[in-house]
Amino acid sequence: MSVRDDLSAPRSGLSERELEIISLVATGLTNQEIGEQLMISKRTVDNHVSNIFTKTGAKNRVALLNWAMDNGKICRDGFNCCHLPAPSPGH
Repeated sequence: MSVRDDLSAPRSGLSERELEIISLVATGLTNQEIGEQLMISKRTVDNHVSNIFTKTGAKNRVALLNWAMDNGKICRDGFNCCHLPAPSPGH
């Protein structure tokens, strides 16, 4: 899954870091694994995820991913996709 970066889409006040975390949640990573990948603490990831839940109204990770697909923030296997930029090296 990839994060959709389209400035014309509603963003719900999500920061670039929050969008990045949504993308990593979508790959199935735990908060600990996300922290390791982004080189931030698990607690920081916990805070980001909590803020994302508040901003999106999602109550859990499944609801968050449904929200993200419905709002064009992530793309899965050609479903609900836009043309995404190629991933940067190392991602």
